Amino acid sequence: MAAIPTRLRTPRDYIRWAVSRFHAEGLYFGHGTDNAWDEARQLVLGALHLPWETADGYLDCRLEEDECMHLGALLQRRIEERIPAAYLLGEAWFCGLPFLVDERVLVPRSPIAELIGQRFAPWLPHEPTRILDLCTGSGCIGIACAHEFPGAEVVLADLSFDALEVANRNIERHALDERVYTVQGDGFAGLPGQRFDLIVSNPPYVDAEDFADMPEEYRHEPAMGLACGEDGLDLVRRMLAEAADHLTERGVLIVEVGNSQVHVETLYPEVDFTWLEFTRGGHGVFLLNAAQCREYRDLFCIRLRP
Repeated sequence: MAAIPTRLRTPRDYIRWAVSRFHAEGLYFGHGTDNAWDEARQLVLGALHLPWETADGYLDCRLEEDECMHLGALLQRRIEERIPAAYLLGEAWFCGLPFLVDERVLVPRSPIAELIGQRFAPWLPHEPTRILDLCTGSGCIGIACAHEFPGAEVVLADLSFDALEVANRNIERHALDERVYTVQGDGFAGLPGQRFDLIVSNPPYVDAEDFADMPEEYRHEPAMGLACGEDGLDLVRRMLAEAADHLTERGVLIVEVGNSQVHVETLYPEVDFTWLEFTRGGHGVFLLNAAQCREYRDLFCIRLRP
């Protein structure tokens, strides 16, 4: 690949050049942006510690030599190594909040962000006092919920110790350590006897076929946060079988399964899942209330095995 041109001197120069090269090199965008322009702007402005809303006039300011070298190195890595911009910057935004991220956790991008911004209306019948973010990764979903529901205690649970190290750093960053804490365990295993008004989960759900076909950018993310068996539902099966024991009387379970929605519908044709819709894109997120989880518990237990 050609070296970064030395004539690039302004943020606008770098953004324009990056857009052209991203297209020419066939990069994939799916970690917070969906096009070359937004990806280039995110990477260039983020590397310069400038906000996304930076006025256009600043884009024509001349950069210092060390800034040019830094931008050149980041863009080169994005192109040659296919590393998502969030990992190169060490930061991603979710629900309007910044989160520390690295290759120990998935890059935050769940459509559940839209539900959080709506306070889960009209699905959540009351103000939650306890919330569980199951398979939390960076902690972005649970921490965003804590901001939206300032009276709630929030538990961030994950199997990965590495992911929980990142989540704990994000708890500290958002000064939420008095009511947000982490628990290590496989699914609900670390939460015996605990019940929640709201359980939200973006678990690993990618089926074997989709995982094999993923673009190179996704190979930088932890595989245990993506793949989960032939149909992607190894963990989701267990979550459904055990959810009734961890929801309060009026509790709600919300789970993202993405493209594996087709497998969920095939496996449980009797279950009346509510499949949520999104105005800003996204699909494959279902909702069940506590009564439904109890009603179908025997069915969920019977179908624990693929």
